[in-house]
Amino acid sequence: MNKRWVVSEMKRFWISLVIALGIGCDRSAIAQTKIYTPIPLTPSDEIKDRLSENDIPTGQGNFARDYSIQLQSGDQVSIDLSSDNFDTIVTLMTAKGETVAENDDGPDGTTNSLLFTRITKSGNYVVRVKAFGETPGGPFKLKLTKLKPAN
Repeated sequence: MNKRWVVSEMKRFWISLVIALGIGCDRSAIAQTKIYTPIPLTPSDEIKDRLSENDIPTGQGNFARDYSIQLQSGDQVSIDLSSDNFDTIVTLMTAKGETVAENDDGPDGTTNSLLFTRITKSGNYVVRVKAFGETPGGPFKLKLTKLKPAN
């Protein structure tokens, strides 16, 4: 047997054991294998989804779910977010996380959210669905519509 091969296999064994047992590291770091990837959002399609404790913790006792969309300078959009299970908040952000616009309660007197905004710079954007207060969430409907200017 080749001595180098034996040493190499022993190293691989010990490294695997350390990783498996989480020795010398924070176990939560090992468990965090999910990569942040917002869900693609298509204009005019209504999404029926569910906000839960498995989504992004906000640090405020609630959770958020992100959707990505490509928007162009001059686009006028409405974002409609509704739920019968929780008080909704919708936020439109740049890909860098800067808030462009946000709405908590829409004009209909409910806790649903309705946001209107004009895009000033072309690029990738994130639509964030969030529950108000310390609420895990529940089922919701989300729809982004590109509005056409009146002639």
